[in-house]
Order: sequence, then C-alpha cells, then structure tokens
Amino acid sequence: MTTVKTPPRSIASSSKQRSWIPAVLIGIGIAYLGLILYIPALNVFYQAFKSGIGPFFSNLTRPDFIFAAQLTVALAAIAVPLNTVFGLCAALAVTRYKVPGRAFILSIIDLPFSISPVVAGLMLVLLYGRQGWFGSFLQAHDIKIIFAFPGMVLATAFVSMPFVAREVIPVLEEVGLDQEEAAKTLGANGWQTFWRITLPSIRWGLLYGLILTNARAMGEFGAVSVVSGNIARQTQSLPLFVEDTYKQYETEVAYSAAVLLALLAVVTLVLKEILERKTRIKDVK
Repeated sequence: MTTVKTPPRSIASSSKQRSWIPAVLIGIGIAYLGLILYIPALNVFYQAFKSGIGPFFSNLTRPDFIFAAQLTVALAAIAVPLNTVFGLCAALAVTRYKVPGRAFILSIIDLPFSISPVVAGLMLVLLYGRQGWFGSFLQAHDIKIIFAFPGMVLATAFVSMPFVAREVIPVLEEVGLDQEEAAKTLGANGWQTFWRITLPSIRWGLLYGLILTNARAMGEFGAVSVVSGNIARQTQSLPLFVEDTYKQYETEVAYSAAVLLALLAVVTLVLKEILERKTRIKDVK
C-alpha cells in the first residue's frame, strides 16, 4: 500500500499565489484597453447610429463629406505608390549593396516615427511657405504648396514613408542572395532577377507595408492640418472633416465620418492578420 505525500505547505501556498497573478494581470490589461480603446470605440458607433441608419447614411451624402473622402483617397493614391517605390529602392540599396553610412540611412528612414506629425508639418511650412526657404522662388513662379493639395501630399508622404522599407528590409535579409546570384549565373539581367526572384520572395512583406502605408496615409491628421489650412471643400481631408464638424457642434456628422475611419482600421487589422498567417505558413513550409 502506497501513501500519497502531500506537498509542503510553503510550496502549496506559493503555487496558489502564482495561480491568481495571471488573472490579475489579464484583468488589468482588459480594464486598461476598455478605458482607452473599447469604450471610446463603442461610443463612436453609438453616437453615429443613435438616430438610426437613415440619418447615418444621410450624413455620408453631404457634399463636404464626399469632397473630404475623395481628397483623402487622392492623397493615399499618390502617397502610397511614391512610398512603395522609395521603400523598395531603399530596402534593396541597404540590403543588397555596401552602402556607406547604413546605420545613418536607417535612422533617416525611421525619422517620421520619432518626429511629431505637427512638427513635420511645421518643417514643410518653413521650407515651402511664403516666408520659407523656397517661398520667394515658389511665389515668383506662381506655385502654391502650403495651404494647397501639393503640401498635403508632401505631409502625407512624409509620415507614411518608413512602412514599406521597414517591412521589406527584414524579408530581404532573411531571403539572402543565393537565389538572385544563381539567377544571374544563368543569364538573367537585373530586371528579370527582380521580377522573377526578388519580388515574389518579398511579396507578403511588401503587401504588409502597403496596407500599413495606406492606413497611415488615410488617417493622418497632425501634419496635414498644419499645411492644409483646413478649408472646407478645398483642403479638408476626412480626419480634418471629423474635427471641423465636431467643433461646429455637428457631432452626429463627425461620428458618422469617424465610423468610416474606424472601419478602415478594422479592415487594416484583418488584412494584417491574414498576411501574418500566410507568412507563418510559408515559414513552416
């Protein structure tokens, strides 16, 4: 007959203590997210739909809203391709060639992450504004950048610049040079190697960077607000429209527009998760 030994009282008590620690930490995390994320997000949807579906869609048919949405899409349609080309060129230059000052170049690419968007907008004003470095030249040639669409494009492109490069660089480093060098030894030129070897190997990282760049471009507020002037139906993007209508006490309209921006964030998260799963499946294979 065997006897079951009970664990010492000190070990049993310490295991009980450790058992409730994860529950407390999870509770703190959920409470924190609820206060700063879940409750505000639910309030946005509640305020947008509290009068019904009809008023919600009616708010989305206003001419100033339609103009703001079209302007936001136009900004993203220009900034995303520009940053895609820049990101690919920068990633290839950093990973495939011995570029002097590599660490400095990476720091420059990361600059929009560390600079406040408002400061970025102010820098553009100091460069291209009427009293800026290039102000006299631009005035002499009747070119308007600040408080106009070109300035908004520059601000949007600046704040969304790093995403493609930062997503593609690690993928290129992981892939290595073996396949590209093998293609060159078989007679492939630079473009053929890029389109048939390099691009397929980085496609998921590139798509991930594109999604993040588009979300950042369409949701930018700070830098665009500084350089645009926030003029309704002229230089007012969708985030600026939300702020302006809220200040004008048109809260239901502001919340309706905010719902679209929130849905954009949800779509971004869903696509991000899909791409991450595809990347994990590829790594397993």
